Amino acid sequence: MAGVYVHIPFCKSRCIYCGFFSTTSLEMRSLYVNKVIEELECRRDFLKGEDVDTIYFGGGTPSLLSVGEVERLLSAIYSIYNVRANAEITLEGNPDDLTLPVLRDLYGLGVNRLSMGVQTFSDRRLQFLNRRHTAMQAIAAVEHAMQAGFDNVSIDLMFGFPSQTLSEWLEDVQRALTLHVQHLSAYTLMYEEGTLLESMLDAGKVQEIDDVLSLQMYERLLDVLDAAGYRHYEISNFSFPGMESRHNSSYWHGIPYLGVGAGAHSYDGQNRYYHSDSLQDYWDGKPLVEERLTEDERYDEFVFTGLRTAEGIRLDALKRRFGQQRLTYCMKNAQSHIEQGRLVLEGESLRLSRRGLFVSNDVMSDLMIG
Repeated sequence: MAGVYVHIPFCKSRCIYCGFFSTTSLEMRSLYVNKVIEELECRRDFLKGEDVDTIYFGGGTPSLLSVGEVERLLSAIYSIYNVRANAEITLEGNPDDLTLPVLRDLYGLGVNRLSMGVQTFSDRRLQFLNRRHTAMQAIAAVEHAMQAGFDNVSIDLMFGFPSQTLSEWLEDVQRALTLHVQHLSAYTLMYEEGTLLESMLDAGKVQEIDDVLSLQMYERLLDVLDAAGYRHYEISNFSFPGMESRHNSSYWHGIPYLGVGAGAHSYDGQNRYYHSDSLQDYWDGKPLVEERLTEDERYDEFVFTGLRTAEGIRLDALKRRFGQQRLTYCMKNAQSHIEQGRLVLEGESLRLSRRGLFVSNDVMSDLMIG
C-alpha cells in the first residue's frame, strides 16, 4: 500500500501566514501539468509495485487547475500505477474556486474527498490573512460539495489570531459544526520565517496571542468536537468515525509515498527525497535531493509521528524495528511522564494523555534522541 502526492504550487494571491512553496505566476500551469506527468512516468518504479491507496492534490491551490488538467493527471496515475478501486482521492481547494458545476465535474472524475482552506468564518480575519474568499463563499462551497455528491469533506480552521477572543473562536467552531463536515483540521496561527506575517510581527504591527489563551482555545475545541461526535485521531485532526484522512495517516504511520512536482517530498520507507522549492529547477530537471536517514533519525521520526496520533507508539513495533536498546531508552525517558499523567501506557501502546497534548512537544523531545 502506498500513496501519491501531487504538488500544485500555484496561487492567485499569497496568504500572509503561508510558508509553503507556491507561486502566483499562473501562465505556466498547463506546461507544469505536462512536466508532472513526465515525472510520474519516469518514477514509475519508486513505489516498487505497491498498490496506490491514496492520491492527494496539495499545494498551493490545486483548485486552480481546470477540470481537464485534473483529469489528465488522474489518467496518468491510473495508467502508470495500480490504483485500488476504493482509493481515497483528495483535492485541496479554495472555496471561491469550488462552484457547483466544478464540484460535479470533479466528483465525476473520481475525486471523492475535498479539503477546503476555510480558516475562519470572520470576513474581517479573512481579509487580514489575505484570503480571497468570504465566509458566505466558504459555507456555499461546503453545501455545494454535498449537493454534488461528496460525503467526505474536510475544512481547515485557524485559531490564535491577534486580539481574537475565546468566544470568537468558539463562534467559528460552532459555525463549522452547522455544516456537518466529516473532517476538521484546526491549527494555531503560526508566524513562519520569511512570511509577511512574521514581518508584521517584527515591525510591531501585530502581537501574538497569549499562550494561556491559545491553550484554552485548543482545550475548548477538544470538548466541543468530542460532544459533537468527532474523534480526535491526531493532534490537529478530527473526524467522524471512519472518516480519518487515509493519506495524511500514511505519513504518520510511515507508509511509503511518491511526491511529484516542484517542492514535493517522497518517502520510500527508509529515506526521503525532495525537489527544491524552485519552478526553474523543476523545468531544468534538477536531480532530486536524497536525504538518507540514520537509524537514530528513523527512531525519532517513529516516536514523533506515533505520539501525534490517538493510537500512540506501538511498543512491539518499536522493538521490532529498532531493537531492545531503543525500547529501553524510550520507556526510561517516558516513565516520569507516565507517573505525572502526561503519557498513558496501555498494553503495547504508549500515547499522550489529554494533559500531555498541551505539552506534547516537550514530551516528544524527551523520548527522542536528536
